[in-house]
Amino acid sequence: MSSEMSRVAIIGSGNIGTDLMFKVKRLSKSLEVGAMVGIDPESDGLARAKRMGVPTTHEGVEGLVAMPGFDEISVVLDATSAGAHRHNEAVLRPYGKKVVDLTPAALGPYVVPAVNLDSHLDQDNVNMVTCGGQATVPIVAAVSRIAGVKYAEIVASIASKSAGPGTRANIDEFTETTSRALEVVGGARRGKAIIVLNPADPPVIMRDTVYCLVEECDQAAVTASVKEMVAEVSAYVPGYRLKQEVQFRSVAKGDPLADLGGEGLLVSVFLEVEGAAHYLPSYAGNLDIMTSAALRVAERLAAR
Repeated sequence: MSSEMSRVAIIGSGNIGTDLMFKVKRLSKSLEVGAMVGIDPESDGLARAKRMGVPTTHEGVEGLVAMPGFDEISVVLDATSAGAHRHNEAVLRPYGKKVVDLTPAALGPYVVPAVNLDSHLDQDNVNMVTCGGQATVPIVAAVSRIAGVKYAEIVASIASKSAGPGTRANIDEFTETTSRALEVVGGARRGKAIIVLNPADPPVIMRDTVYCLVEECDQAAVTASVKEMVAEVSAYVPGYRLKQEVQFRSVAKGDPLADLGGEGLLVSVFLEVEGAAHYLPSYAGNLDIMTSAALRVAERLAAR
């Protein structure tokens, strides 16, 4: 191992964990995969890891702790489920490892790399919110730095085929965690999140719609701020882009939207996220944005 490379462990040998492994090995100049951890010895993720020469265990976090070389692991990326993460975090806590949580458990602070990563580099456990949060919180933050966001609502539409059992089991946590992140990280006074599993065949790529109700403001400044933020996110998620120009509509008294935050201006932003297809299909942008954001966070934590 190069003295300049930091070793990471990935817990979860499903789609997200396996895509993370591919991203670390193909894209990172500062990290290497020191362990791939699962609970199913027949999983494709563990099989691929073995073929790539990555140390593996199918005995979960306990197996990771018992592995030779565990002491050299600096960052652990958890791509399991909210319930499993709570157990994993408790087992790892005594060892002082940095933990990047890709589940909706949210034991640590929400982190969206383009918005607030620098503020949380000293934390032992950071939470990657959700795929919808990684895609939409930056937009709400971009709007809120120009005009106060009284209400933010996002709709994340993903291909049904890209929603595995972990995603489906955590739908409630998805909406709650994303809604809260719109407020805590995005700066909205009130947030709401909706997820749609689109059964279309062939599968469609991830689409996100962001609505922000704000006071009357400089529309050109809002548009410029949104485009600047899209460029920042696309630096680590190349498939992240605006679907069309930012739209504005006045909200007057009597408009149903006025009940959510009063009169003002409705800012509408339409996004799409195409996956890089390192391991997952290109339509699975919802998974790609999570793994891409987690890679960025892990590199910064390891460097710290």
